[in-house]
Amino acid sequence: MQAFYSDQFVLPLPEGHRFPMAKYRMLRDQLAAHLPAVRLTEAPAATRGELALVHTQAYIDAILEGTAAPAVLREIGFPWSPAMAERARRSVGATVAAARVALNEGLAANLAGGTHHAYADKGGGFCVFNDVAVAARVLQAEWGRTRLADGRHRPALQVAVIDLDVHQGNGTAHIFRNDASVFTLSLHGDKNFPFRKEAGDLDVPLPDGCGDADYLAALEQALLTLDGQCQPGVVFYLAGADPHEGDRLGRLKITADGLEARDRRVMAWCWQRRIPLVFTMAGGYGVNIEDTVQVQRTTYAVALDYWRRWQADAARAA
Repeated sequence: MQAFYSDQFVLPLPEGHRFPMAKYRMLRDQLAAHLPAVRLTEAPAATRGELALVHTQAYIDAILEGTAAPAVLREIGFPWSPAMAERARRSVGATVAAARVALNEGLAANLAGGTHHAYADKGGGFCVFNDVAVAARVLQAEWGRTRLADGRHRPALQVAVIDLDVHQGNGTAHIFRNDASVFTLSLHGDKNFPFRKEAGDLDVPLPDGCGDADYLAALEQALLTLDGQCQPGVVFYLAGADPHEGDRLGRLKITADGLEARDRRVMAWCWQRRIPLVFTMAGGYGVNIEDTVQVQRTTYAVALDYWRRWQADAARAA
């Protein structure tokens, strides 16, 4: 199973900054050591043209050229540097690359990504560009340029975003508002950041302290609703580790076993319908960062199981 990384582009942060930048390299090291069937590939940089499918030209220029106003950078939560701009492009490029692979192989991943607080014209909450939104638009554009055997264009590619980061994907919801081709589903902490939510197609707010049983029941109901309202050709899954009970910013009480069950349910839902799945790691701010990395490693172990099912299915059809 192919996964794209960008942790070699380290964003320099002030001492004491609360963003756990080290988790990305830690995850790659864990996958290399324990899950060698994950093919680790350096992420390409998203092009300006790809970014412009979602983001305004003024915002792209401000980030890539280092002219963003201090207020813009404060909302993002990162200081500007050439490394910050390059890492942002690579994080998007990783999801774009994974999306292209997933259409052929069933599953693929970005070891980072899930930057769902970024809007078309601004960032926020440690998110610079919106990787899932850009990748969805790239796939839709490429899909629309191909033709059926009789010469007709294919119908528009329908996309579903299953966002299980503990924080609502406000940027993603805003970008795709009133867009029937993209269905946004979010399970998130009701009282958690962002404090001003954007209406998605299906928002499921959860109370502080929500545990495994209630969380998984809410997910099951959300997937039933999704099934009745959207027939996606691809799913983007934000497999946030921050609902974990040990997360500094999560405020929920989901155990590691509960998060593994969550991952299995999402991946089974896609597999049963033969819908290609692209997954990103999104948030994770463990009191012990090793707990976050272990949750993410388990997500990859579950994904490998379903990727192998895709390959066996393809071999039988050949």
